Amino acid sequence: MKQFSEVYDLLRRKNRKQYTLLAGCLFFSVLLITAYVCMMRSPTILNVLPEGGDSRKQVMMIFILAVIGCGVFTIYAAGLFFRQKSRETGVFLALGTRRSQLRKELMRELTFLSVSSCAAGAILGAPLAWCLWQLFRICVVDTEEMPLSFNPQAYLFALAFSVFVIAILFVLGSRSIKRTNIIEIVQQSHKSEPIRNVPHWFGPVGILLLIVGAFFGYSMPSFFVLVLHWYAPDALSAIFYLPALVGIYMLLLHTVVNGWNRKKHRYKDLIATSMMKFQGRQTVNNMLVMALLIAGAYFGSFYTPMLGTGAMMAYDARPVDYAYHYRADQQLPTEKEVKTLAKEYNVTITSWAEIPMARLAVDGDAHVEKEGAMGVTWENQYMETLCSNLFLSESAYNTLTGEQVDLKPGQIAGIMDSTGDGQGVFDGSATLVTNYVTGEQYPVTTVDPLKNDILFGRFVVDDADYDKMTADLSDDWKEYMVFFNVENCEETYNFAKALFNCIVDASGPEVEVYDGWDPVERDIALETEGSYFLDSYKVSYDQRNSSEFRLYWQYMPQFRVLDKADFVKTTAVFLILFIFIAIICFAAVFVIAFTRCMTIALTNKQVYDDMRKLGASRAYLYASVRRQVSRVFFVPALTGTGLIYAFYAMIMYFNDNRFTAQELAGMAVCLILVVAVSALLYAVYRFTLRRVCRMLEI
Repeated sequence: MKQFSEVYDLLRRKNRKQYTLLAGCLFFSVLLITAYVCMMRSPTILNVLPEGGDSRKQVMMIFILAVIGCGVFTIYAAGLFFRQKSRETGVFLALGTRRSQLRKELMRELTFLSVSSCAAGAILGAPLAWCLWQLFRICVVDTEEMPLSFNPQAYLFALAFSVFVIAILFVLGSRSIKRTNIIEIVQQSHKSEPIRNVPHWFGPVGILLLIVGAFFGYSMPSFFVLVLHWYAPDALSAIFYLPALVGIYMLLLHTVVNGWNRKKHRYKDLIATSMMKFQGRQTVNNMLVMALLIAGAYFGSFYTPMLGTGAMMAYDARPVDYAYHYRADQQLPTEKEVKTLAKEYNVTITSWAEIPMARLAVDGDAHVEKEGAMGVTWENQYMETLCSNLFLSESAYNTLTGEQVDLKPGQIAGIMDSTGDGQGVFDGSATLVTNYVTGEQYPVTTVDPLKNDILFGRFVVDDADYDKMTADLSDDWKEYMVFFNVENCEETYNFAKALFNCIVDASGPEVEVYDGWDPVERDIALETEGSYFLDSYKVSYDQRNSSEFRLYWQYMPQFRVLDKADFVKTTAVFLILFIFIAIICFAAVFVIAFTRCMTIALTNKQVYDDMRKLGASRAYLYASVRRQVSRVFFVPALTGTGLIYAFYAMIMYFNDNRFTAQELAGMAVCLILVVAVSALLYAVYRFTLRRVCRMLEI
């Protein structure tokens, strides 16, 4: 060889496994992040997820976890690469090679390796997202709003992550060349990273910190808003989750170093446990990342069973098969026309009830926001006309529900859901009712609320009061509610679809409004701010089968058979988005676990060779390997799964300080999902175990 670069190239070919591992890690990390961000920033997704809503926040939270996981994973892979490369670097320095010459060659190969790997990951990220999305459309559901489009700005996130990865790679490479002690450089690849003695109290304290961090992290945002009247920055709220992160780390340290049953089996697995300790820092770091990714993946995975189970149980629990309401100025099908349509589809209507309702203004406390030195704060300001609600007379309520409610003059009863909950949007109270057309006001007294899922959010008043309050209202402030039942409801889908289309076709543009659109709130907003934000949110009759229309049209009918049959279509974008997120996170977990186990095998290969020469049996060696690999897989899996399942249960409970039947059923389905994913994880574990044993010739 005449040139130093040729010698360097030869060593690269001899150590191609190290380069392949690093390139694969860089490629995989950028690929996952690019696919995730292309999906997250897709107009297809953003058009469905409400801005500022919980769904977007969940997607962003899991994205942050994925970025942290892939970032730590990449840093670990780079550190491993330079540890393995340190021997040849030290030999070159011992032979008199200049550091500048080594730096030049190293930077040249790092530039090619990192740029090509990250570029390949970024280029293939969008096709990966598109292919998975198309697979979902073929295998799960396909609707008119499902065609996936990408926002080119999404690649800015991918570029930023790639720049971070490349910068870390160059920093670590430069640091590896700057070492002054040649002997230290040569021995770097053989140095272990043992964990110091870990006190046994790390385990219980870690669990305590985990519980405290999860509780305060979840409850502090509500505390800031409800108690301090302050909209704290999201970053400040996230700080309260840090004790949970510290608790997970302490829990993993205790598990790796001490175990949970060491007194009875103090000397069992001594060699395997010692090996884990001597690579303990990186092992625990990887376990921490895996536990967080598993938690994020399950958080996304639980969305589908919780939503689906709760919805199906709610549909079955509805007190009536068909229900819809419409404004009095709309020419919707009459009772006779609906029954004629039913005959065309061989459907028998067994009961029919149609009652009038009226939209009246109610008083209440408005949240008035103010800019302060610490950010946005708010205070309550009483308003005689805060918003509008729909009102029923007591006789109309009795006709619809079959209940016998008798209110006294001046009394008002709010209608909660079937569990008596206001779902955080309706408190069922008012002290002043206003006819918004005439300006007449009527003081009222709130009594115990009523319960009905379909009439949720409305008020019931005495018959005489209803007549007085609704006097001289124009038709655009009046509505009608229709309830009817049919025979063999599950067999009436075609009729339900036809009636739904008739209702939409007969509705005019004046009621083509979002679910939360309120004429009273609109007038107040136009007067005080000059615009009403919901005027810019539109549903379209032309997109009547889209998720946005089905979920957010203010006059969307509630047909049991239609809602159940079209549930997946209605929520398709939500379901597939969170399934996609879960797949991305679980894929990262599997790759990290596989890579870590292969690294342990490479690091301990000489140890196992020595044990074999000392007479260790094949069965003993296999058991030792199995215990190490199983810990890498199952300790973070149990930690992450237990953490997110308990956290999800806590969220369900603190929503209304109880567990509803729908929530308990949803959690049971989530448990079935955990079993299925655990079976997949076990399959990956078995595959990894075989590969490690093959590498160690066991």
